[in-house]
Amino acid sequence: IYFSYDSSTINPDQISICEDVAQYLENGGGVILEGHGDERGSREYNVALGERRARSVEHALRMSGVDRKQMRVVSYGKEKPANLGHSEEARAQNRRVELSYEAK
Repeated sequence: IYFSYDSSTINPDQISICEDVAQYLENGGGVILEGHGDERGSREYNVALGERRARSVEHALRMSGVDRKQMRVVSYGKEKPANLGHSEEARAQNRRVELSYEAK
């Protein structure tokens, strides 16, 4: 799930992903919500932003009926970039929440 620069608000075009995840989790299992930021800003700022992004996804999933016990939030800030580039396109790929599913 991708985010705009300096934002933890889920973009409207990403909401359907949350709905699909909620539907998948109806059958059990869990998900780790991994928050990430781009290379700009301090380490501390990006860890906090990554957590806010992951919490936004957690909230959307809870509103779709997922039990809080099925989710775990972690934030990597800018420490685990998906794209090592420095272009705006690369940065956009790093402003995300990745979902890691746990066994059902």
